[in-house]
Order: sequence, then structure tokens, then C-alpha cells
Amino acid sequence: MLNQKIWSGDLGNGTYQNPILYADYSDPDAIRVGEDYFMISSSFTNTPGLPLLHSKDLVNWRVVNYLIQDVPTDRYQKPVHGCGVWAPAIRYHEGTYYVFFPMPDEGIYVTQTRDPLGEWSEPFNIRPVAGWIDPCPFWDEDGRAYMMAGVAKSRIGYKSVLHMVEMKPDCSGLIGPEVKVFDGNENDQTTIEGPKLYKRNGWYYIFAPAGGVKTGWQTVLRSRDIFGPYEYKVVMRQEKSQVNGPHQGAWVDTVTGEDWFLHFQDVYAAGRITHLQPMCWKEDWPIIGEPVEGKDYGQPVDVYRKPNVGKVEWPVCEPVTSDDFSGKELGLQWQWNANVTGDWYALIRNGLRLNAVPAEENCPYGDIPNLLLQKWPAPEFTCVTEMDLGELKTGDEAGVISMGMEYGALVLARCADGFQVRFVTGKQKYGSVVCENTEETVAEIGKLDSNIIFVRYQVKRVGLQNLNDREKDFPLEEVSLSYSADGSTYIQAGAVRAVPGRWVGVKNGPFCIRRGAGEGGDLLVKSVEYSR
Repeated sequence: MLNQKIWSGDLGNGTYQNPILYADYSDPDAIRVGEDYFMISSSFTNTPGLPLLHSKDLVNWRVVNYLIQDVPTDRYQKPVHGCGVWAPAIRYHEGTYYVFFPMPDEGIYVTQTRDPLGEWSEPFNIRPVAGWIDPCPFWDEDGRAYMMAGVAKSRIGYKSVLHMVEMKPDCSGLIGPEVKVFDGNENDQTTIEGPKLYKRNGWYYIFAPAGGVKTGWQTVLRSRDIFGPYEYKVVMRQEKSQVNGPHQGAWVDTVTGEDWFLHFQDVYAAGRITHLQPMCWKEDWPIIGEPVEGKDYGQPVDVYRKPNVGKVEWPVCEPVTSDDFSGKELGLQWQWNANVTGDWYALIRNGLRLNAVPAEENCPYGDIPNLLLQKWPAPEFTCVTEMDLGELKTGDEAGVISMGMEYGALVLARCADGFQVRFVTGKQKYGSVVCENTEETVAEIGKLDSNIIFVRYQVKRVGLQNLNDREKDFPLEEVSLSYSADGSTYIQAGAVRAVPGRWVGVKNGPFCIRRGAGEGGDLLVKSVEYSR
């Protein structure tokens, strides 16, 4: 299926626009290895987890792999909203790629590989204690290795503190004392977290966001000694730009000697989208973005020249969205709502078969593990899913969900005389692992006699909203779901205000479940097509 252009940061004239990715690749970290850039992001309770994106020009990216197939521990057989895989770090050392990722309740894990596009090792818990988050490994010139980390107040009782600890160079364990190297509570760097450690001109640099996700800034610490003491500067603020909270990301360079910074912006419903900023140096301090006159920091750019990456050829591209399920494996645009089991789906000759997985009788739709979901790819878009309901059995339910803290689902329930169309709205619970009734509302829309149905999912911006009396207004989007028997004439089922999940943007996609006893049938998803 031809994938229509949904959002591209590349303007086609040697310049790019921000965001380069209008999708929820939150807490990004990236590295350059030769001419190749690899970027990873948080994935929380969705699987497969830890998406790996690849680029050669820092503007055009593709999803090329996932580093873990399941979230470690059996806890994630059901969705645990807001938990799971938090902000990771990726590094390349002596021919091996390493990724450190935190699970705030379980500890800090390490996975590694010699081939980033191949299989990654089974994650190893290097610090099996709750509370530390946002780890970053570092290897010094003398062969010694270290790990940096922040803390989660919700698990450890305090915040805004960065720790350093020495580790074995092969990442098999931590050694030496855990040292507090910076305390944001003692200055104006509250909520400092997400540290990334680098070295340049004999200085150790810690790039760390502060001030909170929606309203923060980018801080950099430096010291001649890896354990400090560290001095600090704010190197990027929102200033007069429209980019709120510009921070948390990765410093990368080019083969031509340029420096760039990848970071996120929280735009509420769509999640934390990816920006690219130029970066320069002044007196051994970085300035990220466009330098602000009279200041020693920068502000985000809107449009800028593309990075000079040398003579590399790289096409204009974006992560894939649409799918006709003609491949041998499920496309990399898809993630499940929890750890997947093999009996949930199969790719067959004419599409994707979703089996009617048994669901607990009172399980809310937002807590169903086998929701098949995608990130929002643009600020406004339409997604049409063509489905064949012919193999569903009485008691089976299928449909399309808009998944967030507030969610809406178009549900098709198989009855003796056809299909009952329902529109269900509800609110998910943070950290909930027990299926229980929440604030779900069910509206009976009507009956459907046709086995073939098209479900249209539309996202439109309908205004602005102010969150918690912030200075910045955030987009207000509405999600509407409608259905059609012929793909032409649609009947509106309902609409919901778009509200993100816990630390994740709104996602959407199909599902198939069975309520009650007996063997269920299956749903055939023939195609999913996105358009602007």
C-alpha cells in the first residue's frame, strides 16, 4: 500500500521545519556511528518496546527495530499505565551498542548488540531497586566506566537529584559508592532529571532537563572531575518561540564537525514530539537553538538549514502509518497495550486476523491488553480501517479505540441477528493492573447487517486550552469515530475530547475480544489507511 505523506520535517529546499517528527517518540536519545544516526525513546507499557529509529541526515527518520519484545516481569501481561519502560539512553562502545533503560518500580536494565538492526540481548537488571530513573552509561579514556541516573519522587520520596556510580566496563555490574553529584533542590534547577553524560576538551558535561515537562528548559553541568563539583548554565529556553518545555534529548555531531541537539516538546494529546536544534559553543559552554541577543543561551528554531552530513544520500521519509498487512511480519508502526502472546493475531493471505481474545467480564476497554495501537502521526489526520466481521461469533466484540486517559471506542458486538453498534467512553486509571469498572459510558447507536465495515477515525484541532493556568495554551483536539458499510456514506457514532495517556500521547487502532464463555471467532482487518 502506498503510504501517503502525513508529516515531514524536510521542506525539500535544503531546510527543515520543527517538529521533525510529529509523533510521540518521548525522551529521545541518539548517537552517531559513522554516517548512521540511531535514536530511541520511551515505550512505557506498550510492546514491542524501545523503538529504534534510523537516519542519515537527522531530519528524515524511519522505525527500523524494537529492542525488547516484552516489558520485563510478568506484571506487564496486563497494561500498567504510566509504568514500564521510561527514558532510555543509547551508546556505542568498542563495537557494541548498549541501551540502558529504567523501570521505576523494578530497576535499571541493560540490553546490547553488535547489530542494531538484529536481535538485542535479553535485558539484564543492573540495579534491581526502585526509584532511580533516566540512566546513562559513559566510558572514559582510561577505560573506566560509569552510570548516571536521576530519581523519581513517586518511588523514592525526593526529586531533582542526579547520581553517579562507577560500573564494570562490560556493564555486568555496578562498583563503588553511589555519589550525589548535583542537587537541583539547592538552586533553581527543580525537577532536574534525564541526565546524559559526555566529554569534550577535558570537561565532563551533563545535559539535563529541568523545570518540568511542559514548562521546562535545558540545563548543562560541567566539571573537570567526573564526580564534580559541577557548575551549571541554562543553555536553551522557550523565550519568544512557540515551543514550550524545550528540553530532554541528545547531543550529536556530524562528520563535518557540526553539533546538533534532538529534544521533545509536550503538545498534550499527541504526546511529546521531536525537534532538532542547531548547537554552538562559547567559552566551552553549549548554546542550543538560535542564540538570544544579550543572553548566553538559545531558543528553539522553527525553520533552519538541514545539517551538513557530508556526501551522504538519504531520501525524504517518515515513519510508516498505513498498512495492508501484506508483509510476513506485523509492521513496525504497531504496538500492543501490554505484553503480547502468540494467539492474539496472525497475518494471512488477505489481511490481519485478530482473534477474539477472552476478556474479563468487567474489564474496561482501556485495560484490554490486546489493543493494537499506533501513535498519532500529525496534528490532524484521518484513519480509515476496513474490517470483515464475518467470522465473529455471538459474544465477540470488535472495533476501533482512541486510547488515552480519556478514551472512546466504536464497538461492534456480534448478536444473533447482526451487529450492535456501540460508542463507549471511559477513563483509564494510572498504574491499574486489576480490571474493574471505571467511569465507562455506553451509548447504543444502532444495528449493522453488513459483514464489511469501514471505521473512520478523525482528529481535528478545535481550539486551544489552558492547562493548570500555564502561560502556554495547548492544542485542543477532538476525536470522532464513524462507520460505513460501503466506505462512502458514514454514520457518526460519537466524539471525545483528546486527552493523552499517562506520559504517552493518544493512540488509536483495532481490537477483538470475547466476553463470556466459549470459543470466540476472529476479526479480519483488511487495511488501515491514514491521510491528511
